[in-house]
Amino acid sequence: MAAAPKKSVAKEAGQDTASSSAGSPPEFTKEQELKALREMLLIRRFEEKAGQLYGMGAIGGFCHLYIGQEAVVVGMQMALKQGDQVITGYRDHGHMLACGMEANGVMAELTGRRGGYSKGKGGSMHMFSMEKNFYGGHGIVGAQVSLGTGLAFANRYRGNDFVSVAYFGDGAANQGQVYESFNMAELWKLPVIYVIENNRYAMGTSVSRASAQQDFSKRGASFNIPGKQVDGMDVRAVKAAADEAVAWCRAGKGPFILEMQTYRYRGHSMSDPAKYRTREEVEKVRHDQDPIEQVRNRLLKAGVSEQDLKAVDAEVREIVNASADFAQHDPEPDVSELYTDIYR
Repeated sequence: MAAAPKKSVAKEAGQDTASSSAGSPPEFTKEQELKALREMLLIRRFEEKAGQLYGMGAIGGFCHLYIGQEAVVVGMQMALKQGDQVITGYRDHGHMLACGMEANGVMAELTGRRGGYSKGKGGSMHMFSMEKNFYGGHGIVGAQVSLGTGLAFANRYRGNDFVSVAYFGDGAANQGQVYESFNMAELWKLPVIYVIENNRYAMGTSVSRASAQQDFSKRGASFNIPGKQVDGMDVRAVKAAADEAVAWCRAGKGPFILEMQTYRYRGHSMSDPAKYRTREEVEKVRHDQDPIEQVRNRLLKAGVSEQDLKAVDAEVREIVNASADFAQHDPEPDVSELYTDIYR
């Protein structure tokens, strides 16, 4: 008897998938697969270590992990070029690493140390890198959407062909400032890609209980902004959709919305026990759709050895372990830092 077809994250959530891209995504070369695997593994191992350090009390405040959603930012970054900007909310460690920010600096910021990207003063929710064109990390829900639109306005004003990518979640998609930004972006044909990371739960509320329109790719319809639903668990599908959106923006056609149908394995934050869903639901997504395992399985079929794949994981673990060691031994900021970077 043939096996039953696997349900996608979108279909399990009961969403309308009419605007999803049809067919299988374009195949990756072996080099692309290996690059995607390493980048996603780096994010996952980093987040696992951050969770451990939080449990030990080395990381304070809020900490939102990206485990399960790695394919979204990795696939998007594969379509961008130097000079394009990225801005996101507070589930941001994965975006930082994908943008090329060093694991040492990110982890040191999480532990409030001098070597962190915000000198230990920003923590998990507030770190930036002008060098890597990463503009945060924002704790106010939906605020990054307006700021990302502003980045796109600056690109349009300066006459360059850079694209701004603004990430936000299904919960933030219901914020009023998001639609004000949509209106301005389309009115002025701004080069911004709005990436809605639909992980099915806004904090602890299912999208079916919080959103009247659960197809988030249609959220820009009244502004004439095109949108597409994407399998956010398949890095190839993300890359293909990102290529389309980037080309649209660089051609001066205005904004584009990508709804990434993804899933987070952990709670909303480290303090969330996630009792609003079953363990079976999480395990089913892990088993059927894990973004890293998908790439790993394709590489094995392509002839890459298990030993080579383990070597990639070992390299990543070494980087992450070193970052944790650095973050726990780096000095805390000097008291004088209380008075720096203050604008009056």
